[in-house]
Amino acid sequence: MDVYLVGGAVRDQLLGRPVTERDWVVVGTTPEALESRGFRPVGKDFPVFLHPETHEEYALARTERKTGRGYHGFSIHAAPEVSLQEDLARRDLTINAMAQRPDGTLVDPFGGREDLDARLLRHVSPAFQEDPVRILRLARFSARYAALGFRPAEATLVLCSRMVANGEVDHLVPERVWQELEKALGEARPSAFFGVLRECEALHRLLPELDALFACSRDTLTGATVNAGDHAMRALDQAATTDAPGLVRWALVVQDVDRGAAPRHAAAADPAGAPEAVRVVCHRLRAPTAYRELAESLARHRHGVHHAPSLGAWEVLDLLQAADAFRRPGRFGDLLLACELDARASGLVVDATGYRPRRYLEACLEASRMITGGAFVRQGVTGPAIASALKRERINTVEAIRRAWYPQGDD
Repeated sequence: MDVYLVGGAVRDQLLGRPVTERDWVVVGTTPEALESRGFRPVGKDFPVFLHPETHEEYALARTERKTGRGYHGFSIHAAPEVSLQEDLARRDLTINAMAQRPDGTLVDPFGGREDLDARLLRHVSPAFQEDPVRILRLARFSARYAALGFRPAEATLVLCSRMVANGEVDHLVPERVWQELEKALGEARPSAFFGVLRECEALHRLLPELDALFACSRDTLTGATVNAGDHAMRALDQAATTDAPGLVRWALVVQDVDRGAAPRHAAAADPAGAPEAVRVVCHRLRAPTAYRELAESLARHRHGVHHAPSLGAWEVLDLLQAADAFRRPGRFGDLLLACELDARASGLVVDATGYRPRRYLEACLEASRMITGGAFVRQGVTGPAIASALKRERINTVEAIRRAWYPQGDD
């Protein structure tokens, strides 16, 4: 049998990027032969095996034939007579359809190396349009390599648009869409993912509320009126440059989706409807609970955070309680980070010490958490009076912090 290194390991090696995992294709053998050598079968849909020592994946060379709609609509054929070129021909992009022999020789039947040099993301064959997941993968690779100058080939975008028009993208299940979307959020320029989906009109099918934001406006903290969709993308890329966690990035993407229900000026947006709109989107995409909760929290509390310096002490305490900051300080920290990134995307100048409302609320929370009901119990306070005394003392503490931070009032 012949063994070849394939896919992302070859691509990233040629780009001079770190190779995080290696996949192999085996030509000219059978599952039984691999198992006799100690390989462990793990593939559900096609023959994939784990190496007995390295535990890297080895897949039998295979071909695919379209049998139905969606990304499950394929029949797989894996046999010793399937050639390496036939296996590579079923792959999505030319830069992913290269192989390397054990001696280091490159096998590149579809011009992947040339497309790497040209910074092109190009489909291998018209079979690209048979699998709607490939639209998401094209968008995700755009997000990963946009900083290096990569862009989708025009002909590939035409195929994607055709897939959308033919309804192929409508057969994507939410879990698969979220899987690719979550990966894209972690890429170097995640806005490129949504840009590609917009360009081929897939975003309108998959995330219509976000797509509609590009026809809406919103007011920023600097007083400017900007395109709501563009602002979301700036905030998202700002989050990527600071290596913010994925759930913060997602919250920034969907914080304004209530505006997408019907294009209108930012002043007409209903703050009370924002969390519900976020919840609807997250539910449809099967987003994890942590992602949904932070996104709802940002939609509900960002205005309070941004304007915290103008709030009274009792209003600050109400904000901390409503945001569940006392029980979940970690999530509150993510909320404050998201608000800072939103502010930066608004063009607000933030000095080296950071976003001032964020640091102010952190100080208020830290001091308030030090005050507990136990101290009042030891003083002989009982029953409902404990809660009243606790709240009163926390308000006094926040008021002292407010006067120290803002002696002249809201700045």
